Amino acid sequence: MIRTLALAALAAFAAPAVAATGTFVPELVMVGPVPLDFILFGAVLLCVALFHHYTFQVAVTGLVVITVYKTFVTGLKTGAGVAGLLVHLGHEWVLLANLFCLLMGFALLSKHFEDSQVPAALPAYLPGDWKGAFALLAIVFVLSSFLDNIAAALIGGTMAGVVFKGRVHIGYLAAIVAASNAGGAGSVVGDTTTTMMWIDGVDPMDVLHAFVAAGVALLIFGVVAAKQQHAYSPIVRDVAADTRVDWARVGIVAFILAAAILANVVANLKFPAVLDVFPVIGVAVWAAIILSAPVRQPDWHLLPGNLKGTIFLLCLVMCASMMPVEKLPAASWQTALGLGFLSSVFDNIPLTALALKQGGYDWGFLAYAVGFGGSMLWFGSSAGVALSNLFPEARSVGQWIRHGWAVPVAYVVGFFVMFAVVGWEPHEPHKGGSHPAPAASAPAPR
Repeated sequence: MIRTLALAALAAFAAPAVAATGTFVPELVMVGPVPLDFILFGAVLLCVALFHHYTFQVAVTGLVVITVYKTFVTGLKTGAGVAGLLVHLGHEWVLLANLFCLLMGFALLSKHFEDSQVPAALPAYLPGDWKGAFALLAIVFVLSSFLDNIAAALIGGTMAGVVFKGRVHIGYLAAIVAASNAGGAGSVVGDTTTTMMWIDGVDPMDVLHAFVAAGVALLIFGVVAAKQQHAYSPIVRDVAADTRVDWARVGIVAFILAAAILANVVANLKFPAVLDVFPVIGVAVWAAIILSAPVRQPDWHLLPGNLKGTIFLLCLVMCASMMPVEKLPAASWQTALGLGFLSSVFDNIPLTALALKQGGYDWGFLAYAVGFGGSMLWFGSSAGVALSNLFPEARSVGQWIRHGWAVPVAYVVGFFVMFAVVGWEPHEPHKGGSHPAPAASAPAPR
């Protein structure tokens, strides 16, 4: 057996890539009805969930194993052996570079917003009863529509720790994560998953209707969690007398976001081919950061600490890019609904990468599913992992499910409200995805 695998690996290494002709078909190793590729990928994601103290090591090891397997055993769609791998990397580097620039840049942007003192001043405007706790979740929701959901969750957690005197209910912590994920679901600058769609060529308007489901979900889990929190520890609205908003930093945040949006719009309208060969959006963000530095210096010390997490996510995206998506279930609303539940266990970044490779989804449904679905467990989204660093008691799956039960209920209700109001309208297979988008068997009423 070992000799056979060795010979197969040697043959794959020596075989010339045939990506230029597009005729190469990878020879998948099947374990029952499932390609071994997905089993390896699933094992990586499961280890990420189980060994959350070693996620970086797991992701890097998984990438190495999957790369070796795809290169020397099955080959990739771009060709066999190392030559096929190089062609594949040539296709993927723009997405990876954009993500790297945005994830690193948004860490600085988030710090600018925190240091602007806007979060510290907001509690003075909150109502005094459970409605104040709900209003705080609504603020997180709005912040996440234009700010990274990790930053929105951390800002929300920081404010909650202040206004509730450090006594924050686990159900409310789950709601903060859910609000940050829901708020970013319909905005291409509000969540890494929607940003990935935007970078890959999805029109920002095609994810906007995710706010229909997200808004409904907020009303459900938000009211439940706000009443849980008010019964546990009521709100305190005192704000330090010396709190002053730094409007220069607020302007810098707006400038960086505007640069990203403008660069993408101009490139799409005038030079669409450039988006496939150069990381336009990521470069625009960093140009804005550097240009605004003389006004207020970014907190450069954040970058080394953020680098490890960024590489972790990029490893998972790269693993996802090598999966044989032609073997996935056809894109449909049922698949999108299931991906939401799957994202509560597995990171939503690689799930989004797989869906983009496959194509044929209604992107608003997918954005809501993979964005909000991860809120059902604390490790299902980066926002949950980040908030658990502030509140370690949130790292109990049992307590999260017990007290955060309203989140999965809200996910399902929001999904079907959007299905009834908007209807499932799949787009053409994205960038040559292998599955045609099936017509909805029972279109929702409009």
